[in-house]
Amino acid sequence: MRSLLFFMLCMVLLVAGCSHHPYHETNLHYKRQAKELSKQLRQKPGLFAATNKVPTQWVGTTNFNLRKPNYVIIHHTAQNSCEQTLKTFTLVRTQVSAHYVICKDGMVHHMLNDYLRAWHGGSARWGSLTDINSSSIGIEIDNNGFETFTEPQINSLLVLLDTLKFKYAIPVNNFIGHADIAPTRKNDPNVTFPWRMLSERGFGLWYSDTTNLFVPENFNAILGLKIVGYDVRDSSAAKLAFKRHFLQDTTRSWNEADQKILYDIMRKSIL
Repeated sequence: MRSLLFFMLCMVLLVAGCSHHPYHETNLHYKRQAKELSKQLRQKPGLFAATNKVPTQWVGTTNFNLRKPNYVIIHHTAQNSCEQTLKTFTLVRTQVSAHYVICKDGMVHHMLNDYLRAWHGGSARWGSLTDINSSSIGIEIDNNGFETFTEPQINSLLVLLDTLKFKYAIPVNNFIGHADIAPTRKNDPNVTFPWRMLSERGFGLWYSDTTNLFVPENFNAILGLKIVGYDVRDSSAAKLAFKRHFLQDTTRSWNEADQKILYDIMRKSIL
């Protein structure tokens, strides 16, 4: 009798625990969707039937693995709390997501398997790459767009970036911000973000002392921005995104010092 009562108590606690989990239903949705995608992966490739030369037997290659992310895109959430962002990313109607969310206290929510495609970049471009979401990991940092990022957030971010860089062999140059890939639409992460500190840890480019740097007279700033990776169809927006990232400056003026920094970054980007 005592054993039966203990078993019933455990079941009650288990059910109560599940019912109070605010993301119980969305987690089930995640599992169902991941299961459906895994079914697609297990399917044999379809026979190519565009010609009359169709093999009678399927031959599968033995040499393959999962596609891996090659970029990390850093965002600020532009919302008022971590809880608000988690809610946004678990509503189907929002059609937006990220792989990681970092709260102000440094808590890291890993919301999506790194090998799956999150919807965080939107309409964006970096160099010749136009489908950013298919080759990147999106990291959202809880910040309304005007705040200074907290020390716990940056500490957690550095650990996360180190893990991702090592796990996926992500090149130093490929740690960039949302504003870099979408200069006409986005300004995140905001101007207080410590890009220089990240670069010193091996995540992203930074410039050296440009005091005595010689810039050729025929150097074209727009071409330089394009070589770095920026979409220059709106050159003013591209310049502003560059200044926000490398100078923590939101003015649209362009001077000799800016030109030198761009030239130095351009040279480093092609090494």
